Amino acid sequence: MTKIDTNRPETVLPTPSHTVGPFYGHALPFPGGGDIAPVGHPDTITLQGYVLDGAGDPLPDAFVELWGPDPDGNVPQVDGSMRRDPASGGFLGRNGVEFTGWGRVQTDTDGHWTARTLRPGARGRNAPYLSVCVFARGLLVHLYTRIYLPGDEAALAADPLLSRVEETRRGTLIAEDRGDGTLRFDIRLQGEGETVFLEYR
Repeated sequence: MTKIDTNRPETVLPTPSHTVGPFYGHALPFPGGGDIAPVGHPDTITLQGYVLDGAGDPLPDAFVELWGPDPDGNVPQVDGSMRRDPASGGFLGRNGVEFTGWGRVQTDTDGHWTARTLRPGARGRNAPYLSVCVFARGLLVHLYTRIYLPGDEAALAADPLLSRVEETRRGTLIAEDRGDGTLRFDIRLQGEGETVFLEYR
């Protein structure tokens, strides 16, 4: 039998009474939450990254919600992300055909998240981007940000929101192209390299 030295805090796991909530892992995750793009669609991209705290440590119990337009820049108006069986109430998953533009993913034990969606098209004067909402332990109010796609420097320079952000911080809103349709976007909640967060009024 293994004994735990309760006199050393580093050997004792925190319980809910020792940890600042809210706790999102019980009711909000759902299977296929990050599979936003219909299987086999040619405009699919994969987004992945880490949610990090102020010390740069990964958060294993954060949520990332994504919303995005389709490749033509149209905001989807269809349901289907969280279909339920009308008889049992059980989760049926996505129908695999409709693109709803919305997904929710939980970070894993390493603070990593991944989602597959369609490459968003530009809307108006905005460069192509995805809207993001971050939920995490210790955040009593969720945070909003954007993921801009790299590549079109002229569109990024002309974007109304990006042009208002300090040049030294704009990079925290632009994903890194890793090749093969994969983009990396880390979310830093505070500290050096903090992601730019948005306030809506």
